Amino acid sequence: MAPQEPVAAPAPDADAPATREEPAKSAADPSIRTFRIATIVMAVALALAPWLGLYPVFVMKALCFALFACAFNLLIGYAGLLSFGHAMFFGTAGYLSAHAAKVWGFPPELAILTGALAATLLGGVTGALAIRRQGIYFAMITLAMAQMLFFFYLQAPFTGGEDGIQSVPRGRMFGVLDLTQVITMYYVVLAIFLAGFLVIRRVIHSPFGQVLKAIRENEPRAISLGYDADRYKLIAFVLSSALSGVAGATKAIVFQLASLTDVQWQMSGEVVLMTLLGGMGTLFGPVVGAFTIISLEHFLADRGQWVTVTTGAIFVVCVLAFRRGVVGELSAWWERRRR
Repeated sequence: MAPQEPVAAPAPDADAPATREEPAKSAADPSIRTFRIATIVMAVALALAPWLGLYPVFVMKALCFALFACAFNLLIGYAGLLSFGHAMFFGTAGYLSAHAAKVWGFPPELAILTGALAATLLGGVTGALAIRRQGIYFAMITLAMAQMLFFFYLQAPFTGGEDGIQSVPRGRMFGVLDLTQVITMYYVVLAIFLAGFLVIRRVIHSPFGQVLKAIRENEPRAISLGYDADRYKLIAFVLSSALSGVAGATKAIVFQLASLTDVQWQMSGEVVLMTLLGGMGTLFGPVVGAFTIISLEHFLADRGQWVTVTTGAIFVVCVLAFRRGVVGELSAWWERRRR
């Protein structure tokens, strides 16, 4: 009896149910679902914060620094670039937005946009110089540029020197929202923070963000695959500078003040501390770190220099016990538990 020829398997149908289930599986990804739930919980908690007894001005300060830390995390956590001078973008935007609102009479939305644009341009110039070097040399170039700008703002006539720019008018945003009302100002700051947070999340999970991670992990291999690493790092640097500028400009409008404190090297160190404490390379880590540091500074303000000692002690403990930061360790624990 002659052997029968094998029957070829039918080609898969493009409309088969198995093919249609793939998008559903992607939409039901646990990480995406967890992020959405966490973001909704964070937004609701922050929206209710003024009605739960929290001082709105305190939360607004924390939100501005949280956006600043998230912008810095985009650079160090996903591009692997450590900047010791990121306060120059934060402070430059604050000075320009305050000057635009007080002297030029700009409405708050244009004042914030002016500050963010100034930080973006400064980020482009600084990044073009700094990314020519790597590691500690990159960090020292950013620190040197920040110190140059600090002394410039100290001497420049429009900054007010050590007094800063005071009595900055809040005005009306879009001619409708009266920012002199604390609650109105609070929800505007919350909207700006959430918008910046979602923009960072979108950048991280875009093809551009995946290339950034590849460059961070193995830059020579990424270059061998045809990616222009310097161009990607420059774009990441400019994006981080722009979002830091939005945070600094918003803070200047909230507190109606732009001062040298925002451009000092200590501010650059503080944002590094916030990012490492919360969890470098995580979305929610910088937010947790910023709220923790600002809370310590607020509630321990009457202790004087003990604020610095306490903050340093907490940082040492976290580095020793939580190498990946608070959120990083919690995420790793949850992943192990889920598996």
